[in-house]
Amino acid sequence: MTKIFIDGSAGTTGLRIVERLKNREDIELIRIPEDLRKDRKTREEAINAADIAFFCLPDAAAVEAAALVHGNTVVIDTSTAHRTMPDWDYGFPELCGLRERIAVSHRVANPGCHASGFISLIEPLVREKLISPDTALTCFSVTGYSGGGKGMIAEYQSDGKDSELDAPRQYAITQEHKHLKEMVKLCSLTTAPVFCPIVSDYYSGMVVTVPLFRKYLRGNAEDVVALYRELYRGPVVHYKHYDEAMIAGNRISGRDDMEITVAGNEERLLLISCFDNLGKGASGAAIQNMNIILGLEQTTGLVLE
Repeated sequence: MTKIFIDGSAGTTGLRIVERLKNREDIELIRIPEDLRKDRKTREEAINAADIAFFCLPDAAAVEAAALVHGNTVVIDTSTAHRTMPDWDYGFPELCGLRERIAVSHRVANPGCHASGFISLIEPLVREKLISPDTALTCFSVTGYSGGGKGMIAEYQSDGKDSELDAPRQYAITQEHKHLKEMVKLCSLTTAPVFCPIVSDYYSGMVVTVPLFRKYLRGNAEDVVALYRELYRGPVVHYKHYDEAMIAGNRISGRDDMEITVAGNEERLLLISCFDNLGKGASGAAIQNMNIILGLEQTTGLVLE
């Protein structure tokens, strides 16, 4: 039986991983007393007693936790701390070659939610030379408020919440969002995109859109569709043609898959990724990576369409 420890199990992602694993017969969860969950020695012992440790911590705490590993424990870090570090493998197995690396890795950095949507759309285009790495890109991303963690969830669900929370809110307006580094690195871009994330008054789910003028594309919309169809055959990430005129942010809330599509027209394309920020954007991706490391079917325990 595989021993799992979740460092930071009280946070949103940690709680969802616990919920997903607690009834699995192939998993033994290592638990520590609530009053010791921040005790360094207790955490160190639990981390090194585990076959796999999930870090669901703020960045600085995740770096400190990584320093506590002195055995063969495999770490899956859901923070931003290690996503662009050379000794860590990026946990998006659908991208070329990453699944094989994850399968034998001891250090996996779980992707950011916004970054997952952007990278799923842009990395293949750069790799296959359909767009240049120096293309000036824009990314527009709408997400539910659960992505902000316990504090934001409580804020949105409070009885006396501020009226401004009733409307969508754009944030990271300084263009310094923490996901930009991984978006640039994984897509081999020479410059960061203009990134416009928006949080809205619904619990979970997100739609990430990258607009693209045809003149910046070496090919046409059909070439992009063909590439996505070939690369994203499922079972987790798959191409889907939308007949609807609108795409709701919570379209696949509660699921762990990701839908990729191309919309617009021949001159102005919309590259769109639709998924749950708590699913493929967080805990679902973490469980998928764990399954791959353990040599299991990658969809074990996931909620798909």
